[in-house]
Amino acid sequence: MAEKKKFVRNKPHCNIGTIGHVDHGKTTLTAAITKVLAETGGAEFIAYDQIDKAPEEK
Repeated sequence: MAEKKKFVRNKPHCNIGTIGHVDHGKTTLTAAITKVLAETGGAEFIAYDQIDKAPEEK
C-alpha cells in the first residue's frame, strides 16, 4: 500500500464568498480582488470575462 504524503500548506489562504442579487457587482468585485492580490504576489489574476466561463459556473 502506498504511503500517504502529507499536504504542506506553505502559503496563507483565505476563501472569499460573494452573495447578492444579479447585476450588483459580484463578478466585478471578484476580478478586482484577484487583480490586487496578483500585484502583491498573492494570487493569479483572473479577468472579468473569464470568471463566468469557469466550469463551476455552468
